[in-house]
Parts: sequence; structure tokens; C-alpha cells
Amino acid sequence: MKIGYFADGIWSHKAIEQITNNLKFEIKFIVPRYNKRDKILKKWSEKLKIDFLILKNINSSSSIRILKKYNIDLIVSMSFDQIFKKEILNLPKLGAINCHAGALPFYRGRNVLNWVLINDEKYFGVTVHYVDEGIDTGDIILQKLTRIYNKDDYSTILKRASKICSNLLYASLLLILNRKIKTIRQIDIDKEGSYCRKRVLGDENINWNWNSRQIFNFVRAINSPGPCARAFIRGNEIFIKKVKIIKSTDGNNYKIREIIIKNKKIFVKTNDGIIQIESYKDENNIIFNKGNFFDK
Repeated sequence: MKIGYFADGIWSHKAIEQITNNLKFEIKFIVPRYNKRDKILKKWSEKLKIDFLILKNINSSSSIRILKKYNIDLIVSMSFDQIFKKEILNLPKLGAINCHAGALPFYRGRNVLNWVLINDEKYFGVTVHYVDEGIDTGDIILQKLTRIYNKDDYSTILKRASKICSNLLYASLLLILNRKIKTIRQIDIDKEGSYCRKRVLGDENINWNWNSRQIFNFVRAINSPGPCARAFIRGNEIFIKKVKIIKSTDGNNYKIREIIIKNKKIFVKTNDGIIQIESYKDENNIIFNKGNFFDK
């Protein structure tokens, strides 16, 4: 099976190793994200002695002409950031598949692993599906749901999801190769589904009017390798990396956003209780003082 690999990041690194270990699969070229040009994928192209194609617009007539000459059987998309239009989808005889870190038809779109934590979901999903002209709307090949625990954060579920995605993609390729594939239409699961928007600058700021659980989920959802949650004291920015919900009976003694210092530990009053700031980065060398307040 001749494969065109459109990819980026940790998802694609694990998967390409698995794919190339099977001699029945042959990756003919790699197309990275245009603005990123993944260095690890570049090394893979050199190792495999295949072309590393820098294509600003994969749907342009010039890109289509380039891709046609490879006569691929299947497009594989792994965290690629351009939308495949009809002409490119019609190039490979077996179509195009994508691995998505969301339980389709729900959690389509961007930054899904951040959103499942922010939304306090109990599970996150990984789905391999065919690519159509919509966004994450193609028929499902395989899907796996995995439990989210309180100890999890963005880094832990990213690590687990990337491994699951690699295994699920490889299993899907075997099904396609052996003509044993049975797909599920997303509309048969839910007629509308749901989309996640891309997170943008400013979305990192903590709202201290949230309850403790919301703040806990928010902080763990965007910690490293994400941008980390932000809070401010007199306009000075502080990176909040980890918090813990505190069971306390004296929450009514404090006002929302108030900083509490006990035994050299930092606590903050929330809408419904108290949280402890366990890890933070302070580039402005702000001193936390009891009775001070975080900015609104």
C-alpha cells in the first residue's frame, strides 16, 4: 500500500515508526505543516529516502500536479493543518484517513484534549476516520475511549492519546489493506455532533469567579506543554502550573480572589471554596502576601 503522509508532531512520530516496520506499507512522501516543518519528520524522510514536500497550499493546481506523480493508494493525515478538498481526496484510490484526538462526532475541531479537561469529561476519545470535505465529519473506522483521572493533566493524556492514536491508525491500515473495514457513519451516532474552537491568546487567564473544580480543570488542561494558566497581581503576570482543591470549613472567612498564606503555602479563595497553588512561575518576583488579592 503506497501512502502519502501529511503530518506533524508527536502523533506522527510514533505512527510513522509503526507503519514503516511493516513491509506491506510504503510511505512515498511526507508533507509537513508549512509553517512548522517538523524536524523529526524531516529526518524520517532522509532515513526512508523519500521526498519531504513543502506545500503552502496542498489544494493548489501546482501541488496537485506534484502529488499526482506519486500514484499513492491512500492519504494518511496525522495532526495536519490544511483542509483536503475534493480534487486531492480523489487522488488516492483508497481515499484519505485521519487520526483525531476526540470521540467523534463529538469534540470535532481544535485543541480537543484541552477542552475535554476544561469540560470535566470522564473520558477522552481517539478516532480514526475517513476524510471527506467537511471538518472531522467522515465515516468512523475505529474509535477508543480512555478514562480521565484526577491525577491526569494535559501532558499525561497527550502522551496516552498519541500512543493510542498510533496503534489505532496502524490497526485501521491493516483493516484497509485486508479489505476487512466496516465503517460507522457519524450521523448514525448523533445527527449534529459538536465542535471545539481553537484556543487563542487570552484564553489562558483564570477567572477567579469560577468554582474550585473549574479552576482545577482549567489549570491542568493547559499546563506544559501548553501555555499554562495565567493570573495577575497588580497587573503582574504569574504562570499557574498546578493547583489542588482544599477541603476546608473556613472558606467563608475570606473573599473571592483573596490570597491566604499558611505554613508558607499559598492558597486562594474561589467562588465555592479554597485551592492551593502547588506550582507556579513568577518572572516578576512578586511576593505573595496574606490578605492580598489576585486581579479580577
